[in-house]
Amino acid sequence: MSELNKVPLAAELLAEGKSFDVLFWVGCAGSFDERVKSVTRSFVKILNHLNISYAVLGTEESCTGDPAKRAGNEFLFQMQAMSNIQVLNGYGVKRIVTTCPHCFNTLKNEYPSLGGNYELVHHSTFLQELIDTGQLKMKESGSFKGQKITYHDSCYLGRANGVYEAPRKVLEVLDADLVEMKRCKTKGLCCGAGGGQMFKEPEKGTKDINVERTEEAIATGATVIAAACPFCMTMLTDGVKNKEKESTIKVYDLAELIAQNEGL
Repeated sequence: MSELNKVPLAAELLAEGKSFDVLFWVGCAGSFDERVKSVTRSFVKILNHLNISYAVLGTEESCTGDPAKRAGNEFLFQMQAMSNIQVLNGYGVKRIVTTCPHCFNTLKNEYPSLGGNYELVHHSTFLQELIDTGQLKMKESGSFKGQKITYHDSCYLGRANGVYEAPRKVLEVLDADLVEMKRCKTKGLCCGAGGGQMFKEPEKGTKDINVERTEEAIATGATVIAAACPFCMTMLTDGVKNKEKESTIKVYDLAELIAQNEGL
């Protein structure tokens, strides 16, 4: 992947005596999950296209500790967090952007008490900033013009941190028809992956929660379900497969939608 060859490493920039404005925190899903790697590539394409001053930690980045903490292992969380804080502080990192609400929430709300104080920006807000300042100008008659798109609110982005409008403003510039599910924003329905549930089978019941949420998305008549979280993306994609709608309904991250629209 040629665009990935252009990703600047914090260690290499430091060795060259260079600095960077923002650290892109890739996250475990963005690094290792085959589907979510596409989100990472799309966001990197946008950053490179706009000549944003950024860097990644590469192999120096470790899990934020979110899954361990949510599953009840506070000791492991603190070990992972303090290791990351040591690396981040070593590079003098001030601003962090991430495509994962779980990383965003943990770095923003859990790290300060352990000595990690940074300005956290979710990529939906970061993209909105680029659009508002005119750095990111959208093509007219792009790939999604006139298409029906529905947006699923991530719990850790929405209810936990109050980020509701930025993702929707990003979708608006695609010139698509944004259709809301009945349960959205502060009343949005969880995809079923938070709190460590991503890594286990669901409890017995009549219907999996991701299927329930996917049915709500399908009911809007949208051909695209927009997500802003790798956990949500996985659960919604599985829901679409469960309903056998893979050929007619696609699940995309905001960064993928922008990159596709711009032909990046």
